[in-house]
Amino acid sequence: MEPPGPGRASSPRPGPGPRRAPRLLLLALLFGGAPGVQTEIRVSAPPLVEVMKGESVTLNCSLSGAGSKDHLTLEWRITDRSGNTSPLVLAVGKMGALKTSGEPNLKSSVSFQMHPNGSLHLFSVDMTNEQDYSCHVLTGAGEKGQGTSHLRVLVAPEPPEVIPNKGTISVLDEEAPEIATCTSRNGNPVPNITWYRDGEALEISLKNKELYTVSRTVREASGLHSLTSVLYLRPKKADRDAAFHCRATYLLPNGQQGQQDATPFYLTLHYPTENVQFWVDSPAAPGGWVREGDTVNLFCRGDGNPTPEYIFTLKQEKMEEKSLDTNTNGNLTLWRVSRNQSGLYQCEVADFDAALEVELIQKLEIHVGYLDPLKLSPGENVTVPLKGTVELDCLVSGDPTPEVLWTKDSIPQTQTPHLTLTNVSFNSAGIYTCEASIPKLPGLTRTRHLQLLVEGEPELKSGEMQPQGSSGWTEGDEVTLTCSARAHPTPKLSWNRQGEPVNRVIDDDWVQSSLKLKVTGSLTRDGVICFASNNLGVRNHTFHFESVASQSPQAGVAVMAAAVSVGLLLLVVALFYCMRRKGRCCQSREKVPPLPPEQEPGRPGMDRPEQTGLLSGGAGGGGGSGRGGHSFGDEC
Repeated sequence: MEPPGPGRASSPRPGPGPRRAPRLLLLALLFGGAPGVQTEIRVSAPPLVEVMKGESVTLNCSLSGAGSKDHLTLEWRITDRSGNTSPLVLAVGKMGALKTSGEPNLKSSVSFQMHPNGSLHLFSVDMTNEQDYSCHVLTGAGEKGQGTSHLRVLVAPEPPEVIPNKGTISVLDEEAPEIATCTSRNGNPVPNITWYRDGEALEISLKNKELYTVSRTVREASGLHSLTSVLYLRPKKADRDAAFHCRATYLLPNGQQGQQDATPFYLTLHYPTENVQFWVDSPAAPGGWVREGDTVNLFCRGDGNPTPEYIFTLKQEKMEEKSLDTNTNGNLTLWRVSRNQSGLYQCEVADFDAALEVELIQKLEIHVGYLDPLKLSPGENVTVPLKGTVELDCLVSGDPTPEVLWTKDSIPQTQTPHLTLTNVSFNSAGIYTCEASIPKLPGLTRTRHLQLLVEGEPELKSGEMQPQGSSGWTEGDEVTLTCSARAHPTPKLSWNRQGEPVNRVIDDDWVQSSLKLKVTGSLTRDGVICFASNNLGVRNHTFHFESVASQSPQAGVAVMAAAVSVGLLLLVVALFYCMRRKGRCCQSREKVPPLPPEQEPGRPGMDRPEQTGLLSGGAGGGGGSGRGGHSFGDEC
């Protein structure tokens, strides 16, 4: 069933004329009743009914008492905000079977439907429907009663809008300035606005002159309400990073509550400096030490706002104070700092609102550590005679005092700038390294290398003086002799025997020569001599051999037999080859008659296998037939 239009009941519309008189009579009885017999009937209606705008709602009217089951008359009336009451709809009959009677109030804007049980259903309510609805009942026995329900139409307001103070607010002001204005529009009933700081509600009191609000409510032409709240607060320095926002809360049916938050905002505060910090941001050692050549950043920070000016100066010994820079970012950069920039740096914060007890000047001592290039004495290349003495010095200059370490082949020699070498040998020769460092400043190191040369006659390496091979020698055996020497200048190796010498340098110190030769009887008498020489002297070593045995006769016979066997085998192969090629391999031209063919018994006319094999003159004939072109005498 579609809801009827405004002012129309769902029951059939009564006709004019004859039915108007009974309606007037019923109204007279309802308002007046019969004198002397009027009694009360209990009518129950909820005093307050809440509904959201645009939704439907049912207003109930229930009866109790002796006459609640009798034939009765029930009428709904409405009372507007001005107190004017007008009838809405009338029904007669028993509860549960009531039927509307007469015409409904066509002037009402209420779109409704009355149910047989006496309840009134309102469709799509709006703000014009927010009024009092009273249920009046009159029984046939003259009992009467009424119940009234107030219909409250709830409207959720629009999201709150906040307008913060965009200026700079001073914490030094004695009065609380205006912080922000929050407005919640078009709600019903009037919404409530609460202020928050960092998520916590502000406790606002009318007696607190440092924190209070001023609110204003406006009733719009639509009947809705708008609320504006202005927050006044005397901020503190701690509020510089605080997030403020307002929240609008409004009623929902069944005692529920809705809420909407505005966008948070922050304050721009003016507060004086209370603390000043001054430090080195670049890598620095304890005590303000920095490395020469580094870029050093000095940072100075005060906690006041707006940012004050920072004044940087430098005070050095026996010099007047020097102004370096003045800026508002608090940064001072020393590009590729040098040792003459050491001194007492000062940062002053120019904040005239700061309290007298605040230290606005901070000082910082900067020491620029340096390490000059190393100098070697007597130089980078030093030559010393064998078994002599040499003094090596590593001259170093730096601040703080550097540490020095001499090493050779990564082996520490001494931790002082002076190194003395006595009774030097060829093992003393090599690369010596002087390393200077400042442990307080990691990375500040310098290194120099020195090459030490030891002059002397050659030295032969022991351990290679025996021939390589078997312990027993026989004439004809091959042997490899190795001779190694070292010296400065580099020695030259030679041998007193002919052979296949191989010379090579095995490292920076040693040279080596290998000689391959055959063992003879004379080696037993004279041996083999290796010579190592340079312009300072000659050294030699003789390789001695044990007695060398001669080769045995049996061994000679065996060798001869093997040679003869090989020769015969080669001759047979050559003969076979010549016979296959039918060539001449003999110098003699003497012809030899061929042997007559010998027939195989029982098989007359058949050639022997020899006559068709390797000894035949050709592939197809015997010598006696005269065919084939060659005689056996031409073959080898």
